[in-house]
Amino acid sequence: MTLIQRVSRDGTAPEVGVPAPDRLIYGNPVHSTWTLEERDGLFCGLWQSTPGKWRVSYTEWEYFRILSGYSLLTSADGTITQLHAGDSLIIRPGFEGTWEVVQTTLKDYVIRV
Repeated sequence: MTLIQRVSRDGTAPEVGVPAPDRLIYGNPVHSTWTLEERDGLFCGLWQSTPGKWRVSYTEWEYFRILSGYSLLTSADGTITQLHAGDSLIIRPGFEGTWEVVQTTLKDYVIRV
């Protein structure tokens, strides 16, 4: 195993899924996840979603950077965070709200459970 790895979708098949029916608010979003690292409660890779809106509830810590697209992250108190290419955020455990993909969005991420 090499000790350095580029964060890229090249050569990695994605896992494809959709939000759970009880979380879906509208649309038909399709999620593609390219997991590049998974060990000791740490996950990192790339995630992409097509447009739609669903409920989220974080039990994990996540850092991510938006690479392309446009999304809205709305907290339970109604605070809206716009997500554009180049934006980097941390979501801490306990965050609840909605994720709305307005334009197909691609992000890289690191998750710690």
